[in-house]
Amino acid sequence: MGMLCLLMHMNNDEYAVNKTVPDELRGVILKALSFYPVLKTVQIDFVITNDIRKSVMQAQPHFKSMFFGKSTRRRYVVKISRSFELQGNKIPIQELPEDVLIGWIGHELGHIMDYLDKSNMELTIFGLAYISSPGFINSAERAADTYAVSNGLGEYILATKEFILHQAGMPDAYIRKMNKLYLPPEEIMRLMEGLKTKEEVKEVADRS
Repeated sequence: MGMLCLLMHMNNDEYAVNKTVPDELRGVILKALSFYPVLKTVQIDFVITNDIRKSVMQAQPHFKSMFFGKSTRRRYVVKISRSFELQGNKIPIQELPEDVLIGWIGHELGHIMDYLDKSNMELTIFGLAYISSPGFINSAERAADTYAVSNGLGEYILATKEFILHQAGMPDAYIRKMNKLYLPPEEIMRLMEGLKTKEEVKEVADRS
């Protein structure tokens, strides 16, 4: 674990409440969580897995927790791919740049923010629409980006997009998908300017 990651771990330990966090990504996960105070008591399991198709990370409600009746008792899982193919070489996910990981995890937490106020029935409908409607996927992914930027993660979201679009050597099809479904960098910057002054955004992004 690098020095920056160790300091992030120490400074953000309070955000580990009700969370299952893998040691390999503890620092970046807790850093991302620190931007979402409303999630502090929400039950979230972060799981590194080989079983993610066509994605690097996914945020979902735990299926069993949707039978508890109250959305406040719902538990969520953020699945994280064990490896990432960078410039044609497969590397452990924790070897990606820390700001890129924080932005990626912050985006997934934006999905959970989107889920919080939905009833179990609304979430079921949401899930069905997500797998059947490209237009709905577009809306859901942009909502997650918007939650992340609104909570001060704009600089990290930009770093993640810059990495994916220009540094990672991703296939053209994946880049086209990114450009179609997610907020483009220019729109994120406009959103950041509309929400806060640049000084305020930097202050939030720099906190530890």
